[in-house]
Amino acid sequence: MEGQGRTASEGAQPRPSISAFFPAYNDGGTIPSMVLTALMTLRDLTDDYEVIVVNDGSGDYTAEVLEELAQRYPELRVIHHTQNRGYGGALRTGFESATKDLIFYTDGDAQYDPRELARLYDAWREDIDLVNGYKISRSDPLHRIIIGRIYHWTVKLAFGLGICDVDCDFRLMKRSIFDTVHLKSDSGVICVELMKKVQDAGFRIAEVPVHHYHRAYGKSQFFNFRRIWRTGLQLWALWWELRWPQLLGRDKRQAED
Repeated sequence: MEGQGRTASEGAQPRPSISAFFPAYNDGGTIPSMVLTALMTLRDLTDDYEVIVVNDGSGDYTAEVLEELAQRYPELRVIHHTQNRGYGGALRTGFESATKDLIFYTDGDAQYDPRELARLYDAWREDIDLVNGYKISRSDPLHRIIIGRIYHWTVKLAFGLGICDVDCDFRLMKRSIFDTVHLKSDSGVICVELMKKVQDAGFRIAEVPVHHYHRAYGKSQFFNFRRIWRTGLQLWALWWELRWPQLLGRDKRQAED
């Protein structure tokens, strides 16, 4: 099946169109390279594509840089949130704004390489609904690696997720997924919500290793104790909504048996 649907040559199926989008918050130092690299990568993968950047109320020069790029590249569409809506809010705007067959997203901080979208695309087939990246290794300070690992195993076990990497924000998916999956989270918990709802709906998932790089500009919005505490509360609410009814239903079935 290698190469099926990958060329536009005579007799071949047309290549699917792709929307690539980046949520950006104070990413003025990295978002230009992300946009340009995405444009170059998409040209090799499909004839019909767009790049969307959701500027989530940035306080640096992200807005100015994006407007300059949009004047030069008609394939780029910039959406500005006048106020910060959180990571989940930015992702939901991106998903809702995408118009192509497939949606790819990753963060605007350049810790992932948009060129590796080609890896996800190579793994995608008509019978695959979502291709999930997983980090080969994590290029972060030790405390972030430890917290990230604890977070990963906590949500993986608590929500019954069967994927390698819950919080690898490097994904390619069919836009039609969102005819079934409806997201509500405004924070980083949205990644757990997305993968849990995709898994529970029976969508088919493939996984591909991708590289993770040191953050060269800005700082993480997630790794501070106040935010971690808030995330814990949000995870608990999400678990109560999505996982508890499943466990309760399983216990009832076992009791009936």
